[in-house]
Amino acid sequence: MNPVAGATTLGGLASALGVRSDETPAIAELKAGSEAAYAWLIERYHQQIFSLIYHILNDPADAADTTQEVFLKVFRGMRRFNGASSLKTWMYRIAIHEASNQRRWWLRHKSRETPLEPAEAGTGENHIRALEETLVDGAASPFDAVRQREVQQRVEEGLRRVPEPYRTTVVLRDLEELSYEEIAEVMKTTLGTVKSRLMRGREALRRRLLPSLEPEPDAQNAGAAGRKVEVTP
Repeated sequence: MNPVAGATTLGGLASALGVRSDETPAIAELKAGSEAAYAWLIERYHQQIFSLIYHILNDPADAADTTQEVFLKVFRGMRRFNGASSLKTWMYRIAIHEASNQRRWWLRHKSRETPLEPAEAGTGENHIRALEETLVDGAASPFDAVRQREVQQRVEEGLRRVPEPYRTTVVLRDLEELSYEEIAEVMKTTLGTVKSRLMRGREALRRRLLPSLEPEPDAQNAGAAGRKVEVTP
């Protein structure tokens, strides 16, 4: 008996979905409506999908709602999944589509709303901490130079202002750590286009971060004054 087709535990299903060439039997389990398969799917991909959507919407509540919508669409569309791409990149594609729709709706409607109550204390700190935990990548990128929490908050703001599709490309590579090949599948484009968009997106982000990375004139003057005091007899 095929061990993949006979998998009944989350661990077995995880192994079954670990390599794209081994996905077909496990996808059959999902298409058949296996509760264990869907439980594994949520456990395996929920945090990744939420992280991707959060970095597009920059709002944890909207990201949580959109993540739920993504999994609903995945469940409903599983029978139509033809395996032309990996399961992961197919889900990422759905997530980007839903997040982009939500972002357009927000720009049209929610951005015009005036809040009646002040924001909850600590929300900004939570955003910064979540971003700090996510900004881990060994590849050279604009994120390598921004370590302090206050600067990381500016990174989030700067990333929000990078235009599409460069922004999503930077998010997928530098935050979600997808390979160039996976990004090409998710965004339905070529490797050359992915690399070009990544270079332009990183450059756009770098330009927005430059003011944050340069020391303030007052700090420089204070430092110079301090050095003069030290050498004065």
